[in-house]
Amino acid sequence: MGLLCVSFVLSGCNFQTYTAKPIDVHQISQKISQKNPHGDEFNQFLINNGYPAEQIPVKKWGVTELSYCAIFFHPSLDVARSQWRAAQLKEATASGRPLPAISTNLGKSNNANDDISPYLFGLSIDIPIETANKRDIRIENATHLSQAAKLEIAQTAWGLRQQVASALTGYFSNLAQIEVLEKEVTHREALLAMYQKRAELGVASSLEVSTAKLQLHAVQNELNGKVHHTPVLLAQLASNTGLPLQLIQHMPLADSADAELIAKHLNADNLAIQSDALLNRLDIRVALSRYAAAEAKLKLEVAKQYPDLSLNPTYTYEFGNKIWSLGISGLLTLLNKNKLAIAEATQLREVEAAQFEALQNKIISDATSVIVALEKAKQMLHQQAALYQRQQHHTEKMQSRLNAGEIDRLEFTMAKLEEVSSEKSLLLAKFQLLSALQDAETLTQKPLGTHASKSNTTLIDRLTDRAPPKESL
Repeated sequence: MGLLCVSFVLSGCNFQTYTAKPIDVHQISQKISQKNPHGDEFNQFLINNGYPAEQIPVKKWGVTELSYCAIFFHPSLDVARSQWRAAQLKEATASGRPLPAISTNLGKSNNANDDISPYLFGLSIDIPIETANKRDIRIENATHLSQAAKLEIAQTAWGLRQQVASALTGYFSNLAQIEVLEKEVTHREALLAMYQKRAELGVASSLEVSTAKLQLHAVQNELNGKVHHTPVLLAQLASNTGLPLQLIQHMPLADSADAELIAKHLNADNLAIQSDALLNRLDIRVALSRYAAAEAKLKLEVAKQYPDLSLNPTYTYEFGNKIWSLGISGLLTLLNKNKLAIAEATQLREVEAAQFEALQNKIISDATSVIVALEKAKQMLHQQAALYQRQQHHTEKMQSRLNAGEIDRLEFTMAKLEEVSSEKSLLLAKFQLLSALQDAETLTQKPLGTHASKSNTTLIDRLTDRAPPKESL
Protein backbone atom coordinates (compact mmCIF):
# COMPACT_ATOMS: atom_id res chain seq x y z
CA MET A 1 0.00 0.00 0.00
CA GLY A 2 2.91 2.33 0.83
CA LEU A 3 4.42 1.71 -2.58
CA LEU A 4 1.09 2.58 -4.17
CA CYS A 5 1.02 5.89 -2.27
CA VAL A 6 4.56 6.74 -3.37
CA SER A 7 3.75 5.83 -6.96
CA PHE A 8 0.65 8.02 -6.84
CA VAL A 9 2.63 11.00 -5.54
CA LEU A 10 5.39 10.61 -8.12
CA SER A 11 2.92 10.23 -10.98
CA GLY A 12 1.42 13.63 -10.09
CA CYS A 13 4.81 15.38 -10.43
CA ASN A 14 5.91 16.85 -13.75
CA PHE A 15 9.70 16.60 -13.67
CA GLN A 16 11.83 18.86 -15.83
CA THR A 17 14.42 17.17 -17.98
CA TYR A 18 17.98 18.36 -18.49
CA THR A 19 18.66 19.91 -21.89
CA ALA A 20 22.26 20.44 -22.92
CA LYS A 21 23.13 23.82 -24.41
CA PRO A 22 26.73 23.76 -25.67
CA ILE A 23 28.36 27.04 -26.69
CA ASP A 24 28.58 27.41 -30.46
CA VAL A 25 31.69 29.52 -31.03
CA HIS A 26 30.99 29.90 -34.76
CA GLN A 27 27.43 31.09 -34.14
CA ILE A 28 28.59 33.66 -31.58
CA SER A 29 31.23 34.92 -34.01
CA GLN A 30 28.56 35.33 -36.69
CA LYS A 31 26.27 37.16 -34.26
CA ILE A 32 29.04 39.65 -33.44
CA SER A 33 29.81 40.30 -37.10
CA GLN A 34 26.11 40.87 -37.90
CA LYS A 35 25.60 43.77 -35.49
CA ASN A 36 24.03 46.66 -37.34
CA PRO A 37 23.70 50.18 -35.88
CA HIS A 38 21.71 51.19 -38.97
CA GLY A 39 19.08 48.46 -38.60
CA ASP A 40 15.42 48.90 -37.74
CA GLU A 41 15.80 47.21 -34.35
CA PHE A 42 18.45 49.64 -33.15
CA ASN A 43 16.57 52.62 -34.59
CA GLN A 44 13.49 51.56 -32.65
CA PHE A 45 15.64 51.25 -29.54
CA LEU A 46 16.79 54.86 -30.04
CA ILE A 47 13.19 56.08 -30.38
CA ASN A 48 12.10 54.12 -27.29
CA ASN A 49 14.85 55.85 -25.34
CA GLY A 50 13.81 59.36 -26.34
CA TYR A 51 16.12 59.95 -29.29
CA PRO A 52 14.48 62.38 -31.78
CA ALA A 53 12.79 60.38 -34.51
CA GLU A 54 13.47 63.12 -37.08
CA GLN A 55 17.24 62.59 -36.59
CA ILE A 56 17.00 58.92 -37.57
CA PRO A 57 18.87 57.52 -39.42
CA VAL A 58 21.80 58.95 -37.45
CA LYS A 59 24.03 61.15 -39.58
CA LYS A 60 26.71 62.01 -37.00
CA TRP A 61 27.80 59.62 -34.28
CA GLY A 62 28.78 61.50 -31.14
CA VAL A 63 29.10 60.46 -27.49
CA THR A 64 25.33 60.12 -27.06
CA GLU A 65 24.77 57.98 -30.15
CA LEU A 66 27.80 55.77 -29.54
CA SER A 67 26.77 55.34 -25.90
CA TYR A 68 23.41 54.02 -27.12
CA CYS A 69 25.37 51.61 -29.33
CA ALA A 70 27.33 50.40 -26.32
CA ILE A 71 24.15 49.93 -24.29
CA PHE A 72 22.50 47.99 -27.10
CA PHE A 73 25.41 45.97 -28.48
CA HIS A 74 28.08 45.59 -25.77
CA PRO A 75 28.00 42.12 -24.16
CA SER A 76 28.93 43.34 -20.66
CA LEU A 77 25.40 44.68 -20.19
CA ASP A 78 23.96 41.29 -21.09
CA VAL A 79 26.18 39.82 -18.35
CA ALA A 80 24.85 42.36 -15.84
CA ARG A 81 21.25 41.65 -16.88
CA SER A 82 21.79 37.90 -16.54
CA GLN A 83 23.19 38.40 -13.05
CA TRP A 84 20.13 40.48 -12.13
CA ARG A 85 17.75 37.80 -13.44
CA ALA A 86 19.63 35.23 -11.36
CA ALA A 87 19.19 37.47 -8.31
CA GLN A 88 15.47 37.75 -9.08
CA LEU A 89 15.21 33.97 -9.09
CA LYS A 90 16.90 33.91 -5.70
CA GLU A 91 14.07 36.15 -4.49
CA ALA A 92 11.59 33.51 -5.62
CA THR A 93 13.70 30.80 -4.00
CA ALA A 94 13.82 32.73 -0.72
CA SER A 95 10.04 33.00 -0.65
CA GLY A 96 9.61 29.23 -0.83
CA ARG A 97 8.29 27.37 2.18
CA PRO A 98 9.82 24.13 3.46
CA LEU A 99 8.05 21.15 1.91
CA PRO A 100 6.40 18.42 3.96
CA ALA A 101 7.83 14.92 3.82
CA ILE A 102 6.01 11.61 3.81
CA SER A 103 7.36 8.30 5.10
CA THR A 104 5.92 4.82 5.36
CA ASN A 105 6.92 1.40 6.60
CA LEU A 106 5.65 -2.16 6.19
CA GLY A 107 6.17 -5.23 8.35
CA LYS A 108 5.01 -8.83 8.94
CA SER A 109 5.37 -10.88 12.10
CA ASN A 110 5.34 -14.66 12.65
CA ASN A 111 2.05 -14.26 14.55
CA ALA A 112 3.55 -16.02 17.61
CA ASN A 113 1.26 -14.03 19.93
CA ASP A 114 -1.88 -14.84 17.96
CA ASP A 115 -2.38 -11.19 16.95
CA ILE A 116 -5.46 -10.23 15.00
CA SER A 117 -3.25 -9.67 11.96
CA PRO A 118 0.41 -10.44 11.30
CA TYR A 119 0.86 -7.25 9.25
CA LEU A 120 2.20 -3.82 10.22
CA PHE A 121 1.81 -0.60 8.21
CA GLY A 122 2.78 2.94 9.18
CA LEU A 123 2.29 6.29 7.40
CA SER A 124 3.81 9.49 8.73
CA ILE A 125 3.81 13.07 7.41
CA ASP A 126 6.40 15.62 8.58
CA ILE A 127 5.07 19.20 8.36
CA PRO A 128 7.90 21.72 8.96
CA ILE A 129 6.99 25.04 10.58
CA GLU A 130 9.40 27.99 10.44
CA THR A 131 9.43 30.23 13.45
CA ALA A 132 10.62 33.78 14.18
CA ASN A 133 9.56 35.13 10.78
CA LYS A 134 12.57 33.56 9.02
CA ARG A 135 10.90 33.37 5.61
CA ASP A 136 10.15 37.12 5.48
CA ILE A 137 13.71 37.90 6.54
CA ARG A 138 15.10 35.66 3.78
CA ILE A 139 12.91 37.48 1.26
CA GLU A 140 14.15 40.83 2.58
CA ASN A 141 17.78 39.76 2.18
CA ALA A 142 17.23 38.45 -1.37
CA THR A 143 15.29 41.59 -2.36
CA HIS A 144 18.16 43.87 -1.33
CA LEU A 145 20.69 41.76 -3.22
CA SER A 146 18.41 41.78 -6.28
CA GLN A 147 18.15 45.57 -6.10
CA ALA A 148 21.94 45.82 -5.90
CA ALA A 149 22.25 43.60 -9.00
CA LYS A 150 19.70 45.78 -10.80
CA LEU A 151 21.70 48.92 -9.99
CA GLU A 152 24.85 47.22 -11.27
CA ILE A 153 23.28 47.19 -14.76
CA ALA A 154 23.11 50.98 -14.84
CA GLN A 155 26.55 51.18 -13.21
CA THR A 156 27.90 49.09 -16.08
CA ALA A 157 26.14 51.36 -18.59
CA TRP A 158 27.79 54.43 -17.08
CA GLY A 159 31.14 52.69 -17.26
CA LEU A 160 30.58 52.01 -20.95
CA ARG A 161 29.63 55.64 -21.55
CA GLN A 162 32.81 56.77 -19.84
CA GLN A 163 34.91 54.45 -22.00
CA VAL A 164 33.15 55.60 -25.19
CA ALA A 165 33.58 59.29 -24.34
CA SER A 166 37.25 58.81 -23.46
CA ALA A 167 37.95 56.80 -26.62
CA LEU A 168 36.16 59.32 -28.85
CA THR A 169 38.01 62.23 -27.25
CA GLY A 170 41.33 60.44 -27.65
CA TYR A 171 40.58 59.71 -31.30
CA PHE A 172 39.72 63.31 -32.21
CA SER A 173 42.57 64.66 -30.10
CA ASN A 174 44.90 62.48 -32.13
CA LEU A 175 43.39 63.70 -35.42
CA ALA A 176 43.68 67.33 -34.35
CA GLN A 177 47.32 66.83 -33.36
CA ILE A 178 48.01 65.23 -36.75
CA GLU A 179 46.55 68.27 -38.50
CA VAL A 180 48.68 70.70 -36.49
CA LEU A 181 51.81 68.56 -36.88
CA GLU A 182 51.30 68.48 -40.65
CA LYS A 183 51.33 72.30 -40.60
CA GLU A 184 54.50 72.28 -38.54
CA VAL A 185 56.16 69.79 -40.90
CA THR A 186 55.30 72.03 -43.87
CA HIS A 187 56.77 75.11 -42.18
CA ARG A 188 59.89 73.26 -41.00
CA GLU A 189 60.47 71.85 -44.48
CA ALA A 190 60.29 75.38 -45.84
CA LEU A 191 62.63 76.56 -43.07
CA LEU A 192 65.15 73.81 -43.85
CA ALA A 193 65.07 74.69 -47.56
CA MET A 194 65.82 78.33 -46.71
CA TYR A 195 68.76 77.41 -44.46
CA GLN A 196 70.15 75.08 -47.13
CA LYS A 197 69.92 77.81 -49.76
CA ARG A 198 71.55 80.29 -47.40
CA ALA A 199 74.29 77.80 -46.59
CA GLU A 200 75.00 77.40 -50.31
CA LEU A 201 75.33 81.19 -50.52
CA GLY A 202 77.56 81.24 -47.42
CA VAL A 203 75.01 83.22 -45.37
CA ALA A 204 74.08 80.38 -42.97
CA SER A 205 76.27 77.84 -41.20
CA SER A 206 76.06 74.05 -41.49
CA LEU A 207 75.13 73.99 -37.80
CA GLU A 208 71.92 75.90 -38.54
CA VAL A 209 71.13 73.47 -41.35
CA SER A 210 71.72 70.46 -39.07
CA THR A 211 69.56 71.96 -36.33
CA ALA A 212 66.71 72.55 -38.78
CA LYS A 213 67.03 68.95 -40.03
CA LEU A 214 66.92 67.51 -36.52
CA GLN A 215 63.85 69.59 -35.66
CA LEU A 216 62.13 68.49 -38.85
CA HIS A 217 62.92 64.80 -38.22
CA ALA A 218 61.63 65.06 -34.65
CA VAL A 219 58.32 66.52 -35.82
CA GLN A 220 58.03 63.96 -38.64
CA ASN A 221 58.59 61.12 -36.18
CA GLU A 222 55.94 62.55 -33.88
CA LEU A 223 53.55 62.88 -36.80
CA ASN A 224 54.20 59.29 -37.95
CA GLY A 225 53.56 58.04 -34.42
CA LYS A 226 50.20 59.84 -34.29
CA VAL A 227 49.22 58.54 -37.74
CA HIS A 228 50.05 54.95 -36.82
CA HIS A 229 48.19 55.31 -33.52
CA THR A 230 44.95 56.40 -35.23
CA PRO A 231 43.67 52.90 -36.17
CA VAL A 232 44.52 51.71 -32.64
CA LEU A 233 42.30 54.41 -31.15
CA LEU A 234 39.55 53.59 -33.63
CA ALA A 235 39.77 49.91 -32.68
CA GLN A 236 39.52 50.89 -29.02
CA LEU A 237 36.37 52.90 -29.78
CA ALA A 238 34.90 49.93 -31.65
CA SER A 239 35.65 47.67 -28.70
CA ASN A 240 33.99 50.06 -26.24
CA THR A 241 30.84 50.28 -28.35
CA GLY A 242 30.65 46.54 -28.96
CA LEU A 243 30.72 47.02 -32.74
CA PRO A 244 33.09 45.51 -35.33
CA LEU A 245 35.94 47.80 -36.41
CA GLN A 246 34.85 47.79 -40.07
CA LEU A 247 31.54 49.37 -39.07
CA ILE A 248 33.12 52.13 -36.98
CA GLN A 249 35.49 52.94 -39.85
CA HIS A 250 32.52 53.84 -42.07
CA MET A 251 30.47 55.74 -39.47
CA PRO A 252 30.78 59.57 -39.61
CA LEU A 253 31.92 60.50 -36.10
CA ALA A 254 31.07 63.80 -34.41
CA ASP A 255 34.00 65.71 -32.92
CA SER A 256 33.62 65.57 -29.14
CA ALA A 257 35.78 68.71 -28.84
CA ASP A 258 33.30 70.85 -30.74
CA ALA A 259 33.35 74.41 -29.37
CA GLU A 260 29.56 74.48 -28.85
CA LEU A 261 29.70 71.23 -26.89
CA ILE A 262 32.39 72.58 -24.58
CA ALA A 263 30.60 75.91 -24.11
CA LYS A 264 27.40 74.04 -23.21
CA HIS A 265 29.13 72.46 -20.20
CA LEU A 266 31.28 75.36 -19.06
CA ASN A 267 28.60 76.57 -16.66
CA ALA A 268 28.97 73.48 -14.48
CA ASP A 269 28.28 74.32 -10.82
CA ASN A 270 31.10 73.08 -8.61
CA LEU A 271 28.87 72.75 -5.53
CA ALA A 272 26.31 70.81 -7.55
CA ILE A 273 29.04 68.43 -8.75
CA GLN A 274 29.91 67.33 -5.22
CA SER A 275 26.27 67.19 -4.14
CA ASP A 276 25.26 65.11 -7.18
CA ALA A 277 28.24 62.82 -6.66
CA LEU A 278 27.04 61.97 -3.15
CA LEU A 279 23.35 61.71 -4.01
CA ASN A 280 23.13 60.45 -7.57
CA ARG A 281 25.91 57.89 -7.90
CA LEU A 282 24.81 54.34 -8.44
CA ASP A 283 27.62 52.75 -6.43
CA ILE A 284 26.36 54.63 -3.36
CA ARG A 285 22.94 53.06 -3.88
CA VAL A 286 24.52 49.66 -4.50
CA ALA A 287 26.48 49.96 -1.25
CA LEU A 288 23.31 50.91 0.64
CA SER A 289 21.50 47.87 -0.79
CA ARG A 290 24.37 45.60 0.19
CA TYR A 291 24.40 47.04 3.70
CA ALA A 292 20.64 46.45 3.96
CA ALA A 293 21.22 42.86 2.80
CA ALA A 294 23.87 42.43 5.51
CA GLU A 295 21.37 43.75 8.07
CA ALA A 296 18.80 41.22 6.89
CA LYS A 297 21.41 38.46 7.05
CA LEU A 298 22.11 39.36 10.69
CA LYS A 299 18.39 39.40 11.47
CA LEU A 300 18.10 35.92 9.95
CA GLU A 301 20.94 34.54 12.06
CA VAL A 302 19.37 36.08 15.19
CA ALA A 303 16.04 34.47 14.25
CA LYS A 304 17.78 31.11 13.87
CA GLN A 305 18.28 31.09 17.64
CA TYR A 306 14.69 29.93 17.83
CA PRO A 307 14.23 26.34 16.68
CA ASP A 308 11.98 25.42 13.80
CA LEU A 309 9.29 22.87 14.57
CA SER A 310 8.01 19.85 12.72
CA LEU A 311 4.55 18.34 13.22
CA ASN A 312 4.44 14.56 12.69
CA PRO A 313 0.90 13.20 12.38
CA THR A 314 1.16 9.41 12.07
CA TYR A 315 -1.23 6.56 11.35
CA THR A 316 -0.13 3.04 12.21
CA TYR A 317 -1.87 -0.27 11.59
CA GLU A 318 -0.09 -2.59 14.00
CA PHE A 319 -1.09 -6.28 14.00
CA GLY A 320 -4.77 -5.41 13.83
CA ASN A 321 -4.67 -2.24 15.97
CA LYS A 322 -5.26 1.17 14.38
CA ILE A 323 -3.18 3.87 16.08
CA TRP A 324 -3.20 7.64 15.48
CA SER A 325 -0.46 9.84 16.96
CA LEU A 326 0.89 13.40 16.70
CA GLY A 327 4.53 14.20 17.33
CA ILE A 328 6.39 17.53 17.55
CA SER A 329 10.13 17.79 16.89
CA GLY A 330 12.69 20.54 16.59
CA LEU A 331 16.43 21.18 16.62
CA LEU A 332 17.93 22.13 19.95
CA THR A 333 19.41 25.43 18.77
CA LEU A 334 18.69 26.85 22.20
CA LEU A 335 21.84 25.13 23.43
CA ASN A 336 24.33 27.35 21.56
CA LYS A 337 21.93 30.11 20.46
CA ASN A 338 23.67 30.35 17.04
CA LYS A 339 26.41 32.52 18.55
CA LEU A 340 29.12 31.97 15.95
CA ALA A 341 26.83 32.63 12.96
CA ILE A 342 25.48 35.78 14.63
CA ALA A 343 29.02 36.99 15.31
CA GLU A 344 29.99 36.34 11.67
CA ALA A 345 26.92 38.18 10.33
CA THR A 346 27.58 41.09 12.72
CA GLN A 347 31.14 41.39 11.44
CA LEU A 348 29.97 41.24 7.82
CA ARG A 349 27.62 44.13 8.55
CA GLU A 350 30.56 46.07 9.99
CA VAL A 351 32.52 45.33 6.81
CA GLU A 352 29.70 46.74 4.64
CA ALA A 353 29.47 49.82 6.86
CA ALA A 354 33.22 50.40 6.63
CA GLN A 355 33.14 49.94 2.84
CA PHE A 356 30.30 52.44 2.54
CA GLU A 357 32.21 55.01 4.59
CA ALA A 358 35.35 54.41 2.52
CA LEU A 359 33.31 54.84 -0.69
CA GLN A 360 31.84 58.13 0.50
CA ASN A 361 35.26 59.37 1.50
CA LYS A 362 36.66 58.43 -1.92
CA ILE A 363 33.81 60.19 -3.71
CA ILE A 364 34.34 63.38 -1.69
CA SER A 365 38.07 63.22 -2.44
CA ASP A 366 37.43 62.53 -6.15
CA ALA A 367 34.93 65.40 -6.29
CA THR A 368 37.53 67.79 -4.87
CA SER A 369 40.12 66.61 -7.40
CA VAL A 370 37.68 66.86 -10.30
CA ILE A 371 36.57 70.37 -9.33
CA VAL A 372 40.19 71.57 -8.99
CA ALA A 373 41.13 69.97 -12.34
CA LEU A 374 38.06 71.50 -14.00
CA GLU A 375 38.83 74.99 -12.76
CA LYS A 376 42.48 74.67 -13.75
CA ALA A 377 41.49 73.41 -17.22
CA LYS A 378 39.10 76.34 -17.66
CA GLN A 379 41.80 78.85 -16.73
CA MET A 380 44.34 77.15 -18.96
CA LEU A 381 41.95 77.22 -21.92
CA HIS A 382 41.26 80.95 -21.45
CA GLN A 383 44.98 81.69 -21.17
CA GLN A 384 45.94 79.65 -24.22
CA ALA A 385 43.07 81.10 -26.26
CA ALA A 386 44.30 84.61 -25.43
CA LEU A 387 47.90 83.69 -26.26
CA TYR A 388 46.87 82.11 -29.55
CA GLN A 389 44.84 85.17 -30.47
CA ARG A 390 47.83 87.42 -29.76
CA GLN A 391 50.08 85.16 -31.80
CA GLN A 392 47.66 85.31 -34.71
CA HIS A 393 47.75 89.14 -34.57
CA HIS A 394 51.55 88.97 -34.48
CA THR A 395 51.60 86.71 -37.54
CA GLU A 396 49.29 89.10 -39.37
CA LYS A 397 51.68 91.96 -38.61
CA MET A 398 54.62 89.91 -39.81
CA GLN A 399 52.69 89.17 -43.01
CA SER A 400 52.18 92.90 -43.52
CA ARG A 401 55.89 93.56 -42.90
CA LEU A 402 56.82 90.77 -45.34
CA ASN A 403 54.56 92.28 -47.98
CA ALA A 404 56.21 95.65 -47.32
CA GLY A 405 59.68 94.13 -47.66
CA GLU A 406 60.68 94.91 -44.07
CA ILE A 407 61.43 91.25 -43.19
CA ASP A 408 62.42 88.19 -45.16
CA ARG A 409 60.65 84.88 -45.66
CA LEU A 410 62.75 83.23 -42.93
CA GLU A 411 61.51 85.57 -40.20
CA PHE A 412 57.92 85.14 -41.36
CA THR A 413 58.24 81.33 -41.32
CA MET A 414 59.59 81.49 -37.76
CA ALA A 415 56.51 83.55 -36.83
CA LYS A 416 54.27 80.88 -38.41
CA LEU A 417 56.05 78.20 -36.37
CA GLU A 418 55.41 80.20 -33.20
CA GLU A 419 51.74 80.36 -34.16
CA VAL A 420 51.66 76.58 -34.71
CA SER A 421 53.27 76.06 -31.30
CA SER A 422 50.61 78.26 -29.72
CA GLU A 423 47.90 76.35 -31.60
CA LYS A 424 49.26 73.06 -30.21
CA SER A 425 49.07 74.44 -26.68
CA LEU A 426 45.51 75.65 -27.28
CA LEU A 427 44.55 72.26 -28.67
CA LEU A 428 46.00 70.51 -25.63
CA ALA A 429 44.13 72.87 -23.28
CA LYS A 430 40.87 72.27 -25.13
CA PHE A 431 41.08 68.50 -24.85
CA GLN A 432 42.22 68.72 -21.22
CA LEU A 433 39.09 70.72 -20.45
CA LEU A 434 36.93 68.24 -22.32
CA SER A 435 38.54 65.40 -20.38
CA ALA A 436 37.89 67.26 -17.10
CA LEU A 437 34.24 67.78 -18.07
CA GLN A 438 33.89 64.08 -18.86
CA ASP A 439 35.46 63.24 -15.49
CA ALA A 440 32.83 65.45 -13.83
CA GLU A 441 30.04 63.64 -15.68
CA THR A 442 31.54 60.28 -14.71
CA LEU A 443 31.78 61.39 -11.08
CA THR A 444 28.17 62.57 -10.89
CA GLN A 445 26.88 59.89 -13.27
CA LYS A 446 24.65 62.34 -15.05
CA PRO A 447 25.15 64.73 -17.98
CA LEU A 448 26.30 68.12 -16.72
CA GLY A 449 23.59 70.75 -16.70
CA THR A 450 20.73 68.29 -16.15
CA HIS A 451 18.66 67.99 -13.02
CA ALA A 452 20.07 65.05 -11.20
CA SER A 453 18.28 62.56 -9.31
CA LYS A 454 15.77 61.14 -11.76
CA SER A 455 18.27 60.59 -14.55
CA ASN A 456 19.67 57.34 -13.18
CA THR A 457 16.24 56.08 -12.15
CA THR A 458 15.06 56.50 -15.73
CA LEU A 459 18.23 54.85 -17.00
CA ILE A 460 17.73 51.84 -14.71
CA ASP A 461 14.14 51.41 -15.86
CA ARG A 462 15.13 51.56 -19.53
CA LEU A 463 18.03 49.14 -19.14
CA THR A 464 16.13 46.55 -17.13
CA ASP A 465 12.93 46.76 -19.16
CA ARG A 466 14.80 46.04 -22.38
CA ALA A 467 14.18 42.53 -23.67
CA PRO A 468 17.14 40.13 -23.91
CA PRO A 469 19.13 40.53 -27.13
CA LYS A 470 17.67 38.80 -30.13
CA GLU A 471 19.60 35.97 -31.71
CA SER A 472 19.70 37.99 -34.92
CA LEU A 473 22.01 40.45 -33.21
